[in-house]
Amino acid sequence: MLDSPSSPPPRVLRVAVPTPLRRLFDYRPCREAPPGGWQAGLRVRVPFGRRQVVGVVMACDNRSDYPLDRLKPVEAWLDAEPLPEDWLWLCRFTARYYQHSLGDTLHQAMPVLLRQGRPLAGRQREHWRALAASRDGDARLKRAPRQAELLSMLRQHPHGLPTQAIVAQGFTRDQLLSLVEKALAERHEIPLAGAAPATTQLLAEPALPLNREQATALAAIHERFDAFHPCLLHGVTGSGKTEVYLQLIEAVVARGRQALLLVPEIGLTPQTLARFRSRFRVAVVALHSGLTDNERLDAWEAVASGRAPIVIGTRSAIFVPLARPGAIIVDEEHDGSFKQQDGLRYHARDLAVARAKHHDIPLVLGSATPSLESLYHAERGNYRHLRLTRRASRYAPARLELIDLRGRQRQGGLIPPTIEAIRETLAAGHQVLVFINRRGFAPTLACHTCGWLADCDACDAHMTLHRQPPMLACHHCDKHRPVPDACPECGSADLRPLGSGTERTEETLAALFPKVPVHRIDRDSTRRRDAFEQTLGEVRRGAPCLLVGTQMLAKGHHLPHVTLVVVVNADAGLYASDFRALEHSAQLLTQVAGRAGRAAHPGRVLVQTLHTDDPHLRLLAEHGYDALAGQLLAERRAAALPPFRHLALLRLESPREEAATSLGREAALLMRQWVAEHAPDVSCLGPVPAPMERRQNRYHVHLLLSAGRRSQLHAACARLTVWLEASPEARRVRWSLDVDPQSLS
Repeated sequence: MLDSPSSPPPRVLRVAVPTPLRRLFDYRPCREAPPGGWQAGLRVRVPFGRRQVVGVVMACDNRSDYPLDRLKPVEAWLDAEPLPEDWLWLCRFTARYYQHSLGDTLHQAMPVLLRQGRPLAGRQREHWRALAASRDGDARLKRAPRQAELLSMLRQHPHGLPTQAIVAQGFTRDQLLSLVEKALAERHEIPLAGAAPATTQLLAEPALPLNREQATALAAIHERFDAFHPCLLHGVTGSGKTEVYLQLIEAVVARGRQALLLVPEIGLTPQTLARFRSRFRVAVVALHSGLTDNERLDAWEAVASGRAPIVIGTRSAIFVPLARPGAIIVDEEHDGSFKQQDGLRYHARDLAVARAKHHDIPLVLGSATPSLESLYHAERGNYRHLRLTRRASRYAPARLELIDLRGRQRQGGLIPPTIEAIRETLAAGHQVLVFINRRGFAPTLACHTCGWLADCDACDAHMTLHRQPPMLACHHCDKHRPVPDACPECGSADLRPLGSGTERTEETLAALFPKVPVHRIDRDSTRRRDAFEQTLGEVRRGAPCLLVGTQMLAKGHHLPHVTLVVVVNADAGLYASDFRALEHSAQLLTQVAGRAGRAAHPGRVLVQTLHTDDPHLRLLAEHGYDALAGQLLAERRAAALPPFRHLALLRLESPREEAATSLGREAALLMRQWVAEHAPDVSCLGPVPAPMERRQNRYHVHLLLSAGRRSQLHAACARLTVWLEASPEARRVRWSLDVDPQSLS
């Protein structure tokens, strides 16, 4: 509702403020109205309790449920223009779908500096440019040789130079200002992010030729280029999905529109950015958690203003406003990191689907191992299924070779046949990737005399032994303690590490192959900024080396000199309590196997396991991920699990076990009574203790809702949240509702 000059200003503003409460709050407008009048989407500073917060006006009205004279006035408006309408729509949809408060959703979806009240404006950079030459002007520089040199340098750069580059050449700002006074140069400001290109040419380097499958896939996406057209680009590792993305984005930008590419991990962003910036002459901006607050606001504003036609980002980039949306691409769409696991528990892939449909633009979901949800939609015809079965290299993806661990002596988790295969690969001048999805030196420390285990005092979990630096650490609550000299139970000094982590495997390989560099890549070794990319840069030089790493190495990295991949222990994720464990483990194994043989030499993948006769593992090894996914879908249908039914998980946690359990029982009783009358398709399971019941000294209880229709599930969730917000017991228990949970832990 717009407050136009011909109509009286509204008497009430309904404002969304950052609070868990699922409601808007009424305020009186301040005396000075914004230039365009009061309207939805304006940020305002308002009093809320004893503090001031930044909220967003969502509606204007003349009535309130409270006396108008008791309403607090808005302190100040922060924007002359409202926030983008497409962004407001997305936040409303997200809050409604994920049963989250609108005020908190808006708060989480905007950059930190906007939450703090900063203007929506990117930083500017000073630029200097020479003006047209004149005899009179040049003559005035005969007695100022340094100014003459400076002018000559500026003329060699017709598009101008930033102040920093000029000062680096030994010139001063006073010399620049003197040229401006003499009308020989001019000063102007350009944005730090998304600056307009200095050329009309779109490509900086030519596109690569497409093979038949790539060309067919791209043509299929182009068939309905101006409409919502969801496509599942299902291509084996190394099949050239990124080249399809590049050529699709080229077509989008050529039409004057913007493209958004989501990638799963911050570690993939630098290499993706480098490839896109080398291909395109237009602005390519990044959005991820590694940016400073100022950098994030610069990029957000560049995209919102339309200056940046290409956006590459991780999960939270789904909320960036697009001035001219043209296409959305989700790379590695199966990846679990697209799901936010706390606070606003959204799934960026699913929001991408909703957003593409809202804008009526193409959507591409790419993966070598698609999620069962996406395969289900492709089978039903909701998504167009585009396949890439050929690698860019002449070698097919390597099959998994199952290596039996039973009865074999291990060194750092590796058995003799595996060590011999590593030795042969290094002798041939190639590289080896050793995958172990457990960081630290060993999963725990044990007393060989009495059987004591180093358990966490705050969680139902063992503490991980680290050697760099020496300590015991809980990877669930981040608690640390020193490594004991003797057993706390019996006093024995015979303490031994159990199992292997990345540090232990690294130490073992360094001892076995002392002349070969060993690079460890996990969360501990890559804490320093750019450490991950620097290590990968060394690896890509091609010298024989060993890489030891966690799943950080499994996703999307092109390692052309790796010809052998070793999976130290394939069993860790196969038999977890979560029904998605087998799907996620199969995706991870297939993805890490795809790092082998991507260039001039064939690849080999050795998978160490205690269960070589497991039917699922054998199916994956012999027939690949697609065959296993088909069987898992059949099993999910029989068990009435997603994607054939929809879930919502209520998580309850409290320092007192009885408080969480009691609230869970009351919630279950309420839901069973309500669904029997209003939503018979909904089933309520629980309450039950969480798979890890005690974590961070808090007890965790779960209640699961399941339904065949989303509408009934959301109706049940809405009833449950209303009851929880009104329940006095719920105020003493921390609770959250996770719609479409990706993990039941």
